[in-house]
Amino acid sequence: RPSMNLICSPKGIIDIERPGQGLGDMVRAGFEYLSLDLSIFWSEYDLENIGKSSLNRIARQRVERKPEELYSLATAFVERCARENLCFPIAMTPRLLRNTKHSDLTPMLLALAKESIRVCQRIGCNQLVVRPLFAGISDSDLWEQNRAFYLELADYAKGTEVQILLENQCKDLNGHLLRGVCADAVQATAWIDELNQVIGEERFGFCMDVGVCNLCGQNMYDFIVTLGERIKAVILRDCNGTREVSLLPFTSVAECQPQTDWLNLFRGLRKVAFDGDLVLDFVDTACAFSPILKPQLMSLARATAEFFQWQIELERKLGQHKSRVLFGAGNMCRNYMKCYGVQYPPLYTCDNNSALWGTEFEGLLIKSPECLKELSEDTAIYICNVYYREIEKQLRDMGLKNPIEFFNDEYMPSFHFDRIDAKTRRSNQEK
Repeated sequence: RPSMNLICSPKGIIDIERPGQGLGDMVRAGFEYLSLDLSIFWSEYDLENIGKSSLNRIARQRVERKPEELYSLATAFVERCARENLCFPIAMTPRLLRNTKHSDLTPMLLALAKESIRVCQRIGCNQLVVRPLFAGISDSDLWEQNRAFYLELADYAKGTEVQILLENQCKDLNGHLLRGVCADAVQATAWIDELNQVIGEERFGFCMDVGVCNLCGQNMYDFIVTLGERIKAVILRDCNGTREVSLLPFTSVAECQPQTDWLNLFRGLRKVAFDGDLVLDFVDTACAFSPILKPQLMSLARATAEFFQWQIELERKLGQHKSRVLFGAGNMCRNYMKCYGVQYPPLYTCDNNSALWGTEFEGLLIKSPECLKELSEDTAIYICNVYYREIEKQLRDMGLKNPIEFFNDEYMPSFHFDRIDAKTRRSNQEK
């Protein structure tokens, strides 16, 4: 696959009974892929209400359904989405509440997971996220019960293209969210490897929930590097690290600082050359927005997903061009040279400040922008300055047809905060 899929969760955006408007908003924003979260048909609360006597008629009808009904509900929805040319590369099985009071629903979860595999096979969806069992299971029995659970699913999925993804979990202890099953990357790695070894094929992989990592206070770089290529999908959602919500990335902020460690997420995903599915889950943000503003929200969501893809692929994209020059002779240029100057050396850099022309910066000769007209058209120009759009317009107005790329040093492998030497600065000003 040449590039990762940018996938949007429909939760909070689409009304299952009347999906047309929400689907239209997603399509117009540029989304082609949705995640099929089967909890929209069989919610955590439906499962939690099983066996309760004090239910109204509608609630009773929902909890008394047979697992086989999931197939018809899901396929009817998918067929409606297909009319908008929307596809579903990944699906999620129904799941329990973190603080569930039920410890007897394993047979139900198994039946629903099997129906989910049927749905995936029917619609051509190749990845299914199945959360590990946890309710009423002691720590000493977690592996054995999950081993039996997943191996039965693997046997059911035999002969299909459906890959089963485990997902990191947090657990609710009297209202406090702690690390749960597969929140430890070493444990998750061991489980996946043993399951695959037993069945003799790569049937199992991993889906990383960024929100859970944040809630569990984990170093996401270490988490990602430990799991490595086992990570097939990443759920992108923001939260403040204490409450489990799903917000649009970069919107959970305190004192101008993000509450999610995006830096180590980007560093980790670049390190393992991640090229799986990015699933954007912002149900709480979407529910808080008026329907009037949903189109604009969806456009922002799409741009956010593209930003994540761009950041993750930044290092790979640097190697796509045989030659390159930089535009800018400041701190962003320095960070480029410190991090990538050896592997992806530029021919030179240029700057609008005529006082710098003819001098050197970080081993690069600084030239006038007019010199860019002498480049072959396949040489890429990397803008190393926050005034990206202004400089891009300047270059296009000069008639340049070269590839123009934006370089960004917000999420570098390492940071270099040393400033331009004051003596050099004064010397350049005197010239």
